[in-house]
Amino acid sequence: MKKNSQRAQRVGDQIQRELADLLRLHVKDPRIGMVTVTAVEVSPDLSHARVRVSVMGNDEDKVKSLEGLTSAARFLRAQLARELPLRVAPEIRFELDRGLDHAQQIDRVLRGLKEGAG
Repeated sequence: MKKNSQRAQRVGDQIQRELADLLRLHVKDPRIGMVTVTAVEVSPDLSHARVRVSVMGNDEDKVKSLEGLTSAARFLRAQLARELPLRVAPEIRFELDRGLDHAQQIDRVLRGLKEGAG
């Protein structure tokens, strides 16, 4: 692994921890429900961060939470700029992590197959 990609990974891990704290303690947007930051991918030049989040609830809750997060992105970036030892805080883009939904769907299918076979 190259030095730049290792640094991007370390910065991503730091951003993930900071965002989790900021969302829990400082973001009061009522649209944002139960959100978990599942991953952060930072560009090699550290200028952009793609933040994957898992949201509890139905599709409407997920859309509302994503809207709230997008609305809070500038505030969160400013907070990260204060907390992280970077020249410039990365631009943040939120997207839903569908991994948990996918796992739950597979579990339902497997349970259905098991019940049908039994």
